[in-house]
Amino acid sequence: MGMLKPWHIIVLVVVILLLFGARRLPDLAKSVGQSLKIFKSEVKDLREDDTTPPAAGGAGSTSASTGTSSPTVTGGTTSPEPGDTSKG
Repeated sequence: MGMLKPWHIIVLVVVILLLFGARRLPDLAKSVGQSLKIFKSEVKDLREDDTTPPAAGGAGSTSASTGTSSPTVTGGTTSPEPGDTSKG
């Protein structure tokens, strides 16, 4: 149990042929191939980003994904800095 036998593959191919038809199989295979190619390249990029050491020096926090040094603001408003007494 759990072993994929040759007749399992044959039944699977016949079911796929019946569901999609012979005309659509090349397009289906092409789109699956393109999707796998994109997926592999994205995984490779993520692995390279993880192994790249962060840049030394510089003020503020540097975002690894965008390379910008501006802080990320979520929400629509900002709160004043502690000790900031200016209004406006």
